[in-house]
Amino acid sequence: MANSKRLLPKVNKNGFYEIRMESIGGLGANLAGKILAEAGVLGMGLNGVNFASYGSEKKGTPVKSYIKFSEPDVEIRSNAPVEEPHILVIFHEKMIKTYTLTQGVDENGIVVVNTAKTPDEMRKELKLYGGTIVCVDAIKIAVEENVKLNTTMLGAIARASGFIDKDAVKQAISETFKKKYPHLIDANIKAFERGYNEVNIKVFEPDGKYEYIPFSRTVPELGYENAPIGGVILNPGNSVTKDLSASRTGYIPVFLKDKCTNCGECEITCPDYCFVWDRGIDKHGKEKNILLGIDYRYCKGCMKCVEICKFDALKKELEADHDIESITVKHMEFVLK
Repeated sequence: MANSKRLLPKVNKNGFYEIRMESIGGLGANLAGKILAEAGVLGMGLNGVNFASYGSEKKGTPVKSYIKFSEPDVEIRSNAPVEEPHILVIFHEKMIKTYTLTQGVDENGIVVVNTAKTPDEMRKELKLYGGTIVCVDAIKIAVEENVKLNTTMLGAIARASGFIDKDAVKQAISETFKKKYPHLIDANIKAFERGYNEVNIKVFEPDGKYEYIPFSRTVPELGYENAPIGGVILNPGNSVTKDLSASRTGYIPVFLKDKCTNCGECEITCPDYCFVWDRGIDKHGKEKNILLGIDYRYCKGCMKCVEICKFDALKKELEADHDIESITVKHMEFVLK
């Protein structure tokens, strides 16, 4: 790669320019962090480091990817999480409902969001104290280019930063894909270019609408002093409170009731039990379990149900063509009766 040294626009007290990516498994944030760090180090001559934080390597689980850059004469000997990012990247807008993503972002920060909404709409949802909001419809671009959305997000990040060399990132993308997936290089480069160019950017000065939220580390309730004897699990995991819709990358399974035989193969194939059932009378007059539809809050868009259904009662379609919230509410109204 060409080595073209560039000065960082600003750094923190340690001399670092820091980026935090908030994502979930399956959207490609971990790989995006590696590509971005490689572009900065090998392509721009900066010092840099990338590392990630996540639990189980499973689609739908939280992922944080961190990148730190510094000038060539400043060493980076820290792998501490990025608490006050210069750039915060949110890979899916629905993650906003899970916890406060904007901790540590001040009026000088930049927030890059994968969304079709405007910066004004996103500031209201994020309750952002101040700073720059960069919106890019990464899912739309990814669907149209038939790639994952991470290279589109890299384009938006490069544009938002004001200093990241787009050619260095494109070279890093090519190097990443050329060994195993050379046929995907052109599509991912095109997605990167579209992410770079199709952004909506607006700067917000602190105006008193929202308060600054400092970063705070999550402190576990149990530790070595108060953990129950024998490691008893007092609060087992439960997916009922989880919204997995952020895992989807533009497609959903659509239920065609007229073709359904209520065989239940979709139910036993679905990894997250998204299907809603009730006792009823089928078209032959027999009482049995009747499939009502899909609760899209728990659907990750894996399409396993579409693959298993031999009656074509489930079809893969664009999520943007359907009013998902009204469908899910309709099903939940029934369940809660």
